[in-house]
Amino acid sequence: MHELPVTEGILSVALEAAQQNGARRIMAIDLVIGELAGIVDDSVQFYFDILSKDTIAEGAILRFRREPAMAACGDCGHQFTVEAPLTAVCPVCGGIRLHVSGGREFFVESIEVDDEDPGSEGDPERERSGGG
Repeated sequence: MHELPVTEGILSVALEAAQQNGARRIMAIDLVIGELAGIVDDSVQFYFDILSKDTIAEGAILRFRREPAMAACGDCGHQFTVEAPLTAVCPVCGGIRLHVSGGREFFVESIEVDDEDPGSEGDPERERSGGG
């Protein structure tokens, strides 16, 4: 259930950034999540839908981009992607000296907002009757 506090953090970051930039509505949030971060996309989306209710982020789309984890064999140098649960041996030489890197990222990459004033688009009726 660690997705709840994680999602609270996502929403907090998005709302703060939107407020600082005068946004009227958050349309989408792009997230980068490492394969080993232990974050479940559906759970984050579930909590986000609940937490964002009655905020400018309500209805925003969460876009998830997964970052792979890499392992390098200390015996033969072979590099390969890994997922949880981690493999204990190199698939090429059977070596057990593996160095795992990446795959633990978790951050808000970007926030798409609507900063248009609802009445800022030209009024077609006013444009037609304006004369000039």
